Amino acid sequence: MASTVSFTVDSPQGLRTVEVSYERTGAGAPLVLLHGIGHHRQAWDPVLRILAAERDVIAVDLPGFGASPALPHGLAHDLRTMVPVLGSFFEALGVVRPHVAGNSLGGLLALELGREGLARSVTALSPAGFWTPSERRYAFGVLRAMRGAALAMPMPLIERLSRSSPGRAALTSTIYARPGRRSPAAVVSETVALREATGFRQTLEAGSGVTFADDVPGVPVSIAWGSKDRLLPRRQGVRAGRAIPRARLVRLPGCGHVPMNDDPAAVARVVLDTSR
Repeated sequence: MASTVSFTVDSPQGLRTVEVSYERTGAGAPLVLLHGIGHHRQAWDPVLRILAAERDVIAVDLPGFGASPALPHGLAHDLRTMVPVLGSFFEALGVVRPHVAGNSLGGLLALELGREGLARSVTALSPAGFWTPSERRYAFGVLRAMRGAALAMPMPLIERLSRSSPGRAALTSTIYARPGRRSPAAVVSETVALREATGFRQTLEAGSGVTFADDVPGVPVSIAWGSKDRLLPRRQGVRAGRAIPRARLVRLPGCGHVPMNDDPAAVARVVLDTSR
């Protein structure tokens, strides 16, 4: 069951109230899960049960995505704002330095949280920020096209496409290497999440100048990349390894950009090993 928490954060115009939707399950050391741009916390559903057997798992709808409203006026959807917002979210839940795992945008946020001393360990799955300018332009172009298609398609067409394996591939093959494994209901839900993401434009614009080039000292870090990532090619993982030389680099054979669906067992193993 989803829950919602509200908390205040500082802005140039004074205190602002932020509302975040999340799901919490399991027992053990706290582990926060962060999704990518245009997605929602349900991206982690394929691994949730495995992780919850050993961790107090907190799957988050980032502000402006899923069931979480966009950040209020005065707060930008950029790294400089989102990292302290997530730190305040941890405080609101009474969680101190949780383990953090993130995918894509969520992976970049997880690394920033680790660098700021707000995470006990970091698992980054195909994290954003290790691109060249041309790779970033390509990825952003693909994301805008996906968003445009989701906005243009009527719901009856989305539902009809979701009922067949070729249709699910048409809707989600950019992010999944094995889209046929995704259930029809999940494909409909995440397509709707993409079209209704109130923070999509602001987040994409804020990412236009982002690169991650610094180390994450003093924190266990694993960086995992799908061998069939069509959005952020796996060569970016080599750059990530140079930037964070102590990080453990993991190849996820046969996985796409959102690997939790393609190989839940492999992804859960990376997350749990990093957080031990």
